[in-house]
Amino acid sequence: MLHENTGRNGASNGAGPVGPFAGGPPPDALHVETPPLERFGLAELGRAVVVACALVAFVTWAILRWSVQRPVGRADGRSIVDAAAHGTVDAFEHLGPTFVKLGQLVASSPGLFPVPLADACLRMLDDVPTFPSEQARAVIEEDLGHPIGEMFSSFDDVPLAAASVAQVHGCVLLDGREGVIKVQRPGISRRMLVDLRAAYVGAKILRIFEFFRIANTPAIIRDLYNATMTELNAAVEADRQDRFRNNIGAFGDNRFVTVPELYWNWCGPRVICMERLKGTPLDRVVPGEGGLDTALLVRRGVKVWIEAVLLHGPFHGDVHAGNLWHLDDGRVALLDFGIVGELPEQWRTVLRELFRSALLDGDFSSVAKSIRELGVSEDLDVDDAEVGRQVAETFAPLLGRDLSELRLSALIGALVSLGRQWNTSSPEELVLFGKQVGYFERYATALAPGWVLGRDPFVFRNVFPEEVAIRIAESGVSLPD
Repeated sequence: MLHENTGRNGASNGAGPVGPFAGGPPPDALHVETPPLERFGLAELGRAVVVACALVAFVTWAILRWSVQRPVGRADGRSIVDAAAHGTVDAFEHLGPTFVKLGQLVASSPGLFPVPLADACLRMLDDVPTFPSEQARAVIEEDLGHPIGEMFSSFDDVPLAAASVAQVHGCVLLDGREGVIKVQRPGISRRMLVDLRAAYVGAKILRIFEFFRIANTPAIIRDLYNATMTELNAAVEADRQDRFRNNIGAFGDNRFVTVPELYWNWCGPRVICMERLKGTPLDRVVPGEGGLDTALLVRRGVKVWIEAVLLHGPFHGDVHAGNLWHLDDGRVALLDFGIVGELPEQWRTVLRELFRSALLDGDFSSVAKSIRELGVSEDLDVDDAEVGRQVAETFAPLLGRDLSELRLSALIGALVSLGRQWNTSSPEELVLFGKQVGYFERYATALAPGWVLGRDPFVFRNVFPEEVAIRIAESGVSLPD
């Protein structure tokens, strides 16, 4: 059965068949299935045995190899701990997508895991194997209900990129527009659920060791489970991307930042079709080459992201270099919305007050009221001035310095401890927020040395419009577009 091709963000003059989400996904498609993580059956038991054997085998082999290489000077300065860490990563790669994603989590959270393991996991951010194009074609045709040749004028069998959950193929629509199709790995939902259940039980067992008890490994696996179950719903990811894209121009500016347009007519439960953008990942941009103002690129990207966090709600939760590009037309693009966070309104208020204090007057006592509204325990015998003083002591040194000097572990620890200190809970998205600031810190070190996020009125022009306008009028300095 052919659907009429009249959907938003992808209409094609009625030419060719379209998929089930033409015009946008139905409400029930946005429901995220969350089967119980605690269930443990024969499939999980078998997988747990495989995981344990793989970890023991790869770590043992890595240590044996190190012990042979070390006496002859071929260990490259690695310690036995480094060898064990690399053996663990070898095991993760062998075990497949779920453990690749776990390794990526470790690599992107260096302040929360041992340094040797976090460093060894860095290679998992890029080196993800692809799956055969025949399988990709089968998933697309099953999801959209039509042969690829009837929906697209061309489809590239060689994937452009691969990740733990999906890979991306280039295509051309029947009307000539270039696009990309993000398609999930076949059977990935069931496989990852079994893996996460097995890992959850293993994490509970490992709490007998002090490190794993302190790290709260079951909570880490549960967080990964929650993120993964959401990421496996392609409709949710596409909807978040669409919402983020629409919010970019909410204030009539940000024309130099974009997100790929969704082609809803060719989206399905496991398939996302969107506009193809061409450019260079931000970490491959050469500062000063061709007169390019790389600091402005970083500032523009951070501005849009900060507005999403503080004003709009949903924010991009995975802004590593592969997802932040300098396009050939000069714009900055945010790609891949598989991970998106959204802070509760009360915490967004806390952060707005925090940045207001850092940007405008340095008086952190104004943060006290927003902290009180989080539900600070009445048993704490302190007044607002004392709350403000402690907040200032914690955050002023972090937000008021060059980002090249900022340490992600310190920022995350300060944000989370804010909730613990005042006996209120801090959401998972707060840690996700801190991780993204850490990514921007790395870009700033190379591309915008000397730039201070917490002191840049350009970044907060739409967050604090009146205050920034007054400051700009007083200083006589104009802000960029």
